[in-house]
Amino acid sequence: ETLFVVTLFTGVREGEILGLTWDCVDFDNGVLTINKQMQLHQDKDMKAYQLVPTKNSKARTITAAPFVMERLRHRKIEQAKERLLAGPLWQQNGLVFTDATGNHITKPTLYRAFKKAAASIGRPDARFHDLRHSYAVAALRSGDDIKTVQGNLGQATATFTQDVYGHVIMQMTEVSAAHIEKQFPWDKAKVQSRP
Repeated sequence: ETLFVVTLFTGVREGEILGLTWDCVDFDNGVLTINKQMQLHQDKDMKAYQLVPTKNSKARTITAAPFVMERLRHRKIEQAKERLLAGPLWQQNGLVFTDATGNHITKPTLYRAFKKAAASIGRPDARFHDLRHSYAVAALRSGDDIKTVQGNLGQATATFTQDVYGHVIMQMTEVSAAHIEKQFPWDKAKVQSRP
């Protein structure tokens, strides 16, 4: 659940949330540093998950909402309990989101957990990536500027972000026009009667 909450309220990519490590969680300043992602590499003889640079190889910091940081604090305590229970079986890798023995979470495991959660709220068609889109739409609607949203999402340019979320921006301009009209009422009859 915490993994889903952090994703929904930060907009990070699937591989980035799976690759988030505790050294990238700054509780004092309430920020997350996104500098790597978990990715499946397939060689001829084996498949293995590895931490690799982010999609554009650029690190970014995201200021997280206080309740997101609180969820991460709770996750850290929860993980410490799991480590004690696992004893010598614990795999120390520094990851925030792990299974009960400290191993990384695989994408198929995440997919199954997400689909189960989505079905439980009546949205079996939802995709994990929809959490990222939901974050972007909510951020724009709450008044975040396009550059801030672009930076948080880790997208290459604000133009790309604007192209992807242009429909939201258009809706916002329509709402803004309606607000302006309410703030400055005018008599339509008087305006139409002028030469």
